[in-house]
Formats: sequence, C-alpha cells, structure tokens
Amino acid sequence: MAEAWLWYALAGAAAGLAAGLLGVGGGLVVVPVLAWSFARLGFDPGQIMHLALGTSLAVIVPTAVSSLRAHHRRGAVRWDLFRALGPGVAAGALAGAGLAHLFSTQALKTFFGLFELAVAVQMGLDLRPRGGRTLPGAPALAAAGGGIGVLSALAGIGGGTLTVPFLAWCRVPVHQAVATSAACGLPIAAAGALGFIAAGWGRPGLPPWSAGHVYLPALAGVAAASVLTAPAGARLAHRLPPRTLRRVFAMVLALLGLRMLL
Repeated sequence: MAEAWLWYALAGAAAGLAAGLLGVGGGLVVVPVLAWSFARLGFDPGQIMHLALGTSLAVIVPTAVSSLRAHHRRGAVRWDLFRALGPGVAAGALAGAGLAHLFSTQALKTFFGLFELAVAVQMGLDLRPRGGRTLPGAPALAAAGGGIGVLSALAGIGGGTLTVPFLAWCRVPVHQAVATSAACGLPIAAAGALGFIAAGWGRPGLPPWSAGHVYLPALAGVAAASVLTAPAGARLAHRLPPRTLRRVFAMVLALLGLRMLL
C-alpha cells in the first residue's frame, strides 16, 4: 500500500506539472498510472480500467473549479458557448460513464491507448486546426458537446484535448477557446465521476474505500499532489521553451499509450 501511495503522488505531481506547463489536463497521465497501480494491488482485473477512469474524472473536479475561477477572473470564458455546450457535455459524460460499463477492461485499455497515441501525435507535431467555419447553432453545439462528453468519459479526461480544437475550428480566439474548455471540464468531470459512481455502486469485487468505480485513497493522493505541483508547472512554463515541452510530453504520452496497448 505504501508503494501505491507513492505512485498516486507521482501521478498527481505529473498531472499538476502538465496542467501548469502546457495547460492540459492530467487524465492522460493519471489513468495509465492508476491502472498499473491497481493491478499491482491485486484489484479485480475486470474492473481496473473502470476504477482508473472514474477516479481520474473525480480528480479533475477540484482542479476544474480552480481553473474555471482563474479564467473567469480574466474575463476569457465565453459563457454563451458554455451555456450551449454545457448540457451536452454533461449528458455525454454521464452516458459515456454508463457506456464504459458495457466494455471490458481490455477494450477500454485499447481505446485509451489509441486515443493517447493520437493526442501524442497531435501534440508532438503541433497539429492545430485552422478556422474552418463559423459557430453552428445551439442544437449543433449541444450535439458536439455530447460527443465530446462521451469520448472524455471513456478516456477519463476533462475534454480539453477535444473542446479546444473544436472551438478553434469554429474560429473562436484561442484564449477564449482554452478558457471555455476549462469551464466545460467541470460538468464533464462531475457528471462522468457521478456516472462511474452510480454504475459501479454495489458491484461485487470492489476494493474497500471505493465509492462505486471511484477509489477514494487514490483520489485523495492524486488530487493533493496535483494541487501542490500545478503552481510550479506554471512558473516553469515561463522559463522553458514551449515547443520542447510539448515534444517531451508527447513522447511521455506515446510511451504510456503503447504501454496500455501492449
């Protein structure tokens, strides 16, 4: 158990640094580390990925609140877009959490590994969508939010890697896209975590101190470390070359994605 707490702290530290350095959520790091540590602890193999995804989403909730407040103080959040996307991303995340329970741990590992490799390629090559169209109407935004919510819940992330490119493609200025994506991360994480709690509640074989498919000791350890290290990451972001940082992080994601697949 002492080894597990060490891994929770390392995962949280990596997530906090990534958030501060690159402005990305830590789910892409936290999920594989949790899956590995849960396997080491001897948890039910059929529920390892569900626990990792649910716990990762629960970790994102407090960091999303902090990020949202910071962006709101700078007046960067497009609340009109948040109102259009918010119900869709929340409903999608809730549906994604329920959908995850139709798949085996191995299927979820494969999906996560492929998703992580795609993000690594995008980040490593700095591929960014060019403005392709103007913002669609409210129904289309709600549908897009639903898709983002489903994929985010299946990957245990706050959705920034999906929401920011979508808004940039719709010609939303990048600082507004990032801030609005941070706002959308809260309903994604909250609804997704609640979905994993509800879908996993009372299932046989869960470890002690679990709330459905959220493992509370891991939640506490990862969240505490991420909150402590995020400010350090933000300070480093102003001292290190961003292109090098993105490429190094892309390599880490690629290795983690391959580890999940293999």
